[in-house]
Amino acid sequence: MSVSGGGGGGGGGGGGRAEPRYSRIVGELRRRIEAGELAPGDRVPSTREITRQWGVAMATATKVLTELRREGVVHAVPGVGTVVSTAPPVPAPSPTPAPPAPVRRSAPASAAAPGGPTGLTLGRIVDAAVVVADAEGLAAVSMRRVAADLGVATMSLYRHVTDKDDLLVRMMDSAIAERPLPAEPPPGWREPLEVAARQLWGHFRAHPWLASALSLTRPQLITSAMTYSEWVLNALHAHGLDGQSAFTAHLTLLNHIRGLALNLETEREAEAQSGLDSEEWLDTQEPALQATLDTGRYPTLARLARSGYDFDLDALFEFGLQRLLDGLAALLDDASPSART
Repeated sequence: MSVSGGGGGGGGGGGGRAEPRYSRIVGELRRRIEAGELAPGDRVPSTREITRQWGVAMATATKVLTELRREGVVHAVPGVGTVVSTAPPVPAPSPTPAPPAPVRRSAPASAAAPGGPTGLTLGRIVDAAVVVADAEGLAAVSMRRVAADLGVATMSLYRHVTDKDDLLVRMMDSAIAERPLPAEPPPGWREPLEVAARQLWGHFRAHPWLASALSLTRPQLITSAMTYSEWVLNALHAHGLDGQSAFTAHLTLLNHIRGLALNLETEREAEAQSGLDSEEWLDTQEPALQATLDTGRYPTLARLARSGYDFDLDALFEFGLQRLLDGLAALLDDASPSART
């Protein structure tokens, strides 16, 4: 973290009714967009860039982007930043139903049949749902939305999936099955667990919604995930750990991976709502943090803030994985072959 320069938040000098500084910046960015200097899809200056270009405080820069988003001129794109909206905001005409509805009623049976004109299949349904979840998060997935993206009637999906819960399980199964584990595990117990853990972390990385969809307390029947369980249990059981302890170890590893991965979706949602990535958001919190640290009540945290900390989820994953495996090594050393059940 780096402390952003303070000044520049307020309006300038003379005149009794000076326009607020943030309003002038909003006006300038709006002018660039209307003139085509910033085209639809182009990134607008980030809060950090605004502070540098206009010499304002981070709070003022944040207010600029908030106002532009409120006007509908820009919007946040996860993993990209704040970009110019595709088209200027237009007042909604009238809340009439979407026109495709009558068309979909014309031939629902043929549309739903695997060999019908649309070629609707279970695989296409699941793939379309995964695309929506990857791009917009799990909350955006609905039977109606998936049907609309496929150009079919919503009811035709129910010929292939029972309900949204059924679709969700199939989505998770598909996401985890994308890259299967090797046909043969490496020797020993530690390397197989590292392979499984890193591969599962990769699945969570590729599909940020997956961690929140996967339940630890109410496990869904996901065959591709069961392959991971079998892999880990075999490695531990073959090296002297009894079945109960092996499964507890498996759940502990899974919870470490899933727990970290939960931050992927929440961070994406926060960035979409605020238009700030995690670094930019931290910059807005820095003045309050520094004021708290300056009280002297937290000397260890103050030293850490001065030296800096490189927050990295991948590094946290690897650190936790190795410490958990170190603990399992001690447990396996104590286990005897006769402990296998």
